[in-house]
Amino acid sequence: MGTVVLTMKASVIEMFLDVPQINCDVKAGKIINPEFIVKCPAGCQDPKYHVYGTDVYASYSSVCGAAVHSGVLDNSGGKILVRKVAGQSGYKGSYSNGVQSLSLPRWRESFIVSESKPQKGVTYPSALTYSSSKSPAAKAGETTKAYERPSVPGTTAQPVTLMQVLAVTTAEATHTTLPKPSPSTASTTSSPRPQPMGHRSREMGEMDFWKPGSVLLDAGFVPKEELSTQSLEPVSLGDPNCKVDLSFLIDGSSSIGKRRFRIQKQFLADIAQALDIGPAGPLMGVVQYGDNPATHFNLRTHTNSRDLKTAIEKITQRGGLANAGRAISFVTKNFFSKANGNRGGSPNVAVVLVDGWPTDKVEEASRLARESGINIFFITIEGAVENEKQYVPEPNFVNKAVCRTNGFYSFHVQSWFGLHKTLQPLVKRVCDTERLACSKTCLNSADVGFVIDGSSSVGTGNFRTVLQFVANLSKEFEISDTDTRVGAVQYTYEQRLEFGFDKYSSKADVLNAIKRVGYWSGGTSTGAAINYALEQLFKKSKPNKRKLMILITDGRSYDDVRIPALAAHLKGVITYAVGVAWAAQEELEVIATHPARDHSFFVDDFDNLYQYVSRIIRNICTEFNSQPRN
Repeated sequence: MGTVVLTMKASVIEMFLDVPQINCDVKAGKIINPEFIVKCPAGCQDPKYHVYGTDVYASYSSVCGAAVHSGVLDNSGGKILVRKVAGQSGYKGSYSNGVQSLSLPRWRESFIVSESKPQKGVTYPSALTYSSSKSPAAKAGETTKAYERPSVPGTTAQPVTLMQVLAVTTAEATHTTLPKPSPSTASTTSSPRPQPMGHRSREMGEMDFWKPGSVLLDAGFVPKEELSTQSLEPVSLGDPNCKVDLSFLIDGSSSIGKRRFRIQKQFLADIAQALDIGPAGPLMGVVQYGDNPATHFNLRTHTNSRDLKTAIEKITQRGGLANAGRAISFVTKNFFSKANGNRGGSPNVAVVLVDGWPTDKVEEASRLARESGINIFFITIEGAVENEKQYVPEPNFVNKAVCRTNGFYSFHVQSWFGLHKTLQPLVKRVCDTERLACSKTCLNSADVGFVIDGSSSVGTGNFRTVLQFVANLSKEFEISDTDTRVGAVQYTYEQRLEFGFDKYSSKADVLNAIKRVGYWSGGTSTGAAINYALEQLFKKSKPNKRKLMILITDGRSYDDVRIPALAAHLKGVITYAVGVAWAAQEELEVIATHPARDHSFFVDDFDNLYQYVSRIIRNICTEFNSQPRN
């Protein structure tokens, strides 16, 4: 019988849990369900569908418009997961992905959107419940009929909702298939009681359905059509002062033992509680390493501290060696990806816990991690005593691994029983985003100014080739208003600012701007062009940015370049000089930053410029990564 009931349950779910479709104008506040998956149509980027907020949106927003603004969908539509959360004291508008969201002083409820990946153990409605009788989804062809349950003889059949059907089948399946606990086991283990769908256990960290009787905000400010919307139990969005993406690499090797592994898990759970996990604050995932690493959960799996602590409790030890270096390589290549919940603008932090010492080397793996923008912390517990040091494969491995060797990124604990003492200092440090130095990489922390020779000797065709070279270099950088910024100056006898650092904040906009640069034609005053770039471009550079000037010329300058080049060096501008055809080699070396062999390049033909893109980028990164780590 148990098998039959389970089959019936699966068939009922398959029949009824279709993804509802909604129109672009449907607001989140009109939908009562606290968490649901819907399908949006194409065209929701239109400004007539108003969106309020950034990342966390007021429920007065268009659901699909918010999905486009957040980047979960593009204008072609698709499926999304929507989760209602508590109201905010304010919502900040922004322009993102072709949608201008608006600011709002406050609102009684909010929502967040993410990719439509169902969470395990969560049931999503196939028919949405709306706060008014006129269902906007009906226009999109959504089925809203009640499912009629077979009547019992002598009674009148009553229509029931799909949620009630699923609740009954789930309860029946659970009752039929689960063995009844014996009195001896019941006293020590609490077996979860079957819950009706939509009333999920608080122990599992999920939200209840809304309850009537919400308190509305300022009278006159709440739109009439929204008055019937119900409130939701508050769910923390996380600490906004600690918006970091965290990976904990835990030691699951055989040498650690079960007792110390439990202490390690408790430490993780306490960290999750102290951090206040949430989409507007820190997000955290866990990788366990032994012989090989494995991800237990990534950044998007659990978005509050309660769920995270429950998941940590279920982690089991893998055993094997303690290959921490292999685990760091795994995290660098796989963990911090958009698909795993990486948010791009948040610092990436990896905290490695090691019992004693790793059984492989960590130096090379850690170097690649740092160059990828990952801030590596190490916590070592019960290190090698004198007669054990001969077995350590890499002496001084902590200093070879961490982001900086100044003590900020490393902790050593004499005993596992003292591990809890590092909790507060660790939380404080990972949240101090200003000191997370490895978030800055050679590709995301510069102001890059191109100084382009537009003299008559270049010619129209070759000038387009130069612009393609500029575009190819620009493509290598991570461009935004907070990452690398790009500007350009063209010069002949005179100079012209094509666009400044603050003009464009996306790679696509920068590349389009480069395409639009028109050929000027005239003489070649390179010295004056350097002075002009210092004044019009680099004077407006941000203090925390590396200043890179890339100058391209095809001939000898009519004016002196030595004094302007010296001025650039004194102002901290790193200059790369690229000469083509008739450019003077000795002049390029004067313009370029020392050592000239790493900063000056000569190519005999414009068509060969492309060959130097990778070499210039490599030199830029080599110079950046050679900075002292103390």
